[in-house]
Amino acid sequence: MADLDPENTLVIETTQGKVVIAMRPDLAPGHVAHIKKLAREGFYDGIVFHRVIEGFMAQTGCPRGTGTGGSKYPDLKAEFNAEPHVRGTASMARAQNPNSANSQFFICFDDARFLDRQYTVWGKVVEGMENVDKIKRGEPVMNPDKMLSVKVMADIQG
Repeated sequence: MADLDPENTLVIETTQGKVVIAMRPDLAPGHVAHIKKLAREGFYDGIVFHRVIEGFMAQTGCPRGTGTGGSKYPDLKAEFNAEPHVRGTASMARAQNPNSANSQFFICFDDARFLDRQYTVWGKVVEGMENVDKIKRGEPVMNPDKMLSVKVMADIQG
């Protein structure tokens, strides 16, 4: 953990435990800046994992808990990159339009290379992947797990 940049590390306290994501502004500067802004506003606190598919991914970030909502900010321009969708990858969810990502993101349970270069990868789980593995599955999830708090590591008091 010592080599992590606190300004580009996301600490998510979930109902299953802590998940730490190293953000990659080198890959997706616009997305990382947007996620940090939302985290600092408390936008993500209390949001559920609404779509969780065994062997694929856990999706969250919808304020409605349905996969249909976003933040009050405009959608993001796609920042597709060559980073592979593998176990622990954090990537943005979007609608058909490539430039429709807003606040929803997903964490891959397993390799999902068919998503490569079609979704914006912005980070990777560096701690707590075992907690991601415990998130309740479903589409929609009954009694879903939540992100209790989402903070930028630099903002957490020692």
